[in-house]
Amino acid sequence: MKIQIAAHGVTEPLTCEGETIVVNLHGALISSALPLRVGMKIDIHVILTDKHALAQVVYTDPDRPRFCGIGLENPQNIWGIPLPPQDWKESDS
Repeated sequence: MKIQIAAHGVTEPLTCEGETIVVNLHGALISSALPLRVGMKIDIHVILTDKHALAQVVYTDPDRPRFCGIGLENPQNIWGIPLPPQDWKESDS
């Protein structure tokens, strides 16, 4: 799901735009305008929802350094996507 984001460095100077590729409550796979490095702490701003969350870069693609995985410090839905109800379960069939 493509959602426009902005990333700001928490412990070092960095500001860049990007977009999500895959999102979930624990983080996202993103494409950023600048390469990020594993371990970098960032503040993610989701333009659509105007929500912010602290995250850490947990993966960078060695062949495409602008594609990286981020883990949210606190799992949450900052993306503005509907989630299944808590009592929803897959059937066994």
